[in-house]
Amino acid sequence: MTSLILPAEDGGIKKYELRAPAHWTRPDAPLMARRAYAAAHVVPAVTADNTPGAPAMLDWDSTLGYRHELWSYGLGVADAMDTAQRGMGLDWPATRDLIKRSASEAAAVVASAGPALAGKSVRDLIAAGAGTDQLDPLSVPAGKAGVEAVLNAYREQITVVEGSGAKVILMASRALARVAAGPEDYLHVYSTLLREVREPVVLHWLGAMFDPALTGYWGSDEVPAATATFLDLIRDHADKVDGVKVSLLDAQHEVSLRAVLPQGVRLYTGDDFNYPELIDGDGTRQSDALLGIFAAIYPAASAALQAYDAGDPVRARAVLDSTRDLGLHVFNAPTYYYKTGIAFLSWLNGKQPGFQMVSGLQNGRSVLHLSKTFELADRAGLLQNPDLAAARMSGWLTVNGVSA
Repeated sequence: MTSLILPAEDGGIKKYELRAPAHWTRPDAPLMARRAYAAAHVVPAVTADNTPGAPAMLDWDSTLGYRHELWSYGLGVADAMDTAQRGMGLDWPATRDLIKRSASEAAAVVASAGPALAGKSVRDLIAAGAGTDQLDPLSVPAGKAGVEAVLNAYREQITVVEGSGAKVILMASRALARVAAGPEDYLHVYSTLLREVREPVVLHWLGAMFDPALTGYWGSDEVPAATATFLDLIRDHADKVDGVKVSLLDAQHEVSLRAVLPQGVRLYTGDDFNYPELIDGDGTRQSDALLGIFAAIYPAASAALQAYDAGDPVRARAVLDSTRDLGLHVFNAPTYYYKTGIAFLSWLNGKQPGFQMVSGLQNGRSVLHLSKTFELADRAGLLQNPDLAAARMSGWLTVNGVSA
């Protein structure tokens, strides 16, 4: 049994013995019962200047290899999202390149699809965020001119995503949150874009716990009022809305919203706390998934979805529940640093050469927090090679001053 020394919450150290890894199987047919996208992170080049404000330079082999890993488990990839550090170090030039490269890889996978992806389209495999982060929100003028600047920034990014063949995810805009005078400005921008897009898109409502700059999105600090505006938009343009991704970490709000969406509009849960019950559903409706936590638990997520397809919802729910503690920990406050935990698990599992992140975000969590991440991933059977994970963890702890 592999063991190592970990820091204890009382300030001391403890001996920890790893469990045997779980046996996760890749699907032998497309996943059908739920539509699922894992929001993937990015891996920087280890020799790049990964400091705040430096241009993002990615390790393309590792970054794209991680997307192939997710696809191999039957999951779609949501790319260029907040998980990929949009607004937290991944600049627009690197984002544009990421969208094009990931979509090109997805097209190649579709062309040579194995049984797990048979019949899937590029849009099933890859959805990508279109936002306005090429703008500096502080430099956008107030009033109508600012709203039009936001609209044109969205158009520029939508052109890139549509040109790549990926599904468009309309991300929330810091610039729009800053310049919008009220719900009417949100409706003007989004209605214009929905009339112009070629194919249905995913609307992304990201809560302030993920990005404080988005406080008051949809024109109100009150969730019921913001939801009313959101629903007005969807009902007026239901033919152009594939689904909505709601990241408010409020399960009851999601259930209520799910019940009143127009026919054919999916609800992709973005609730990384309550995803097991939301995906499982209430017997009448269930949520699909577009989740950052799925990038960390993808073998288990795939196993759960395979169980739903096999007509075994009890096992499916049990598998999802087995990952809940890890999800709660990775996404605990301050929630916007959840990306650090996802990159850490990727490194522990040998999917990237170093524990580095664009803009130095690997320092977004403490030694104690990441040690707990290691434990919870082990308990969930998500350390795929325990010896490698233990060796990397021990070395990292030694560098950070933790020793027996």
